[in-house]
Amino acid sequence: MLIRKIEVFLRRTGMPATRFGRLATQDPRFVLDLRNGRTPRSETEKKVEHFMNEYRERTHAY
Repeated sequence: MLIRKIEVFLRRTGMPATRFGRLATQDPRFVLDLRNGRTPRSETEKKVEHFMNEYRERTHAY
């Protein structure tokens, strides 16, 4: 599930949820909406996965 991957990413990087949303989807409420049951489109999921992978590669976060 995407929200679980995001929660792990946020814990490991220390990134605030609103910053993650802004950087990954240009929506600061994205993570909050997911926590409240929002289901993202497959295109958005791919975009978020790509953001997390790129961020990890650039920063060697984990």
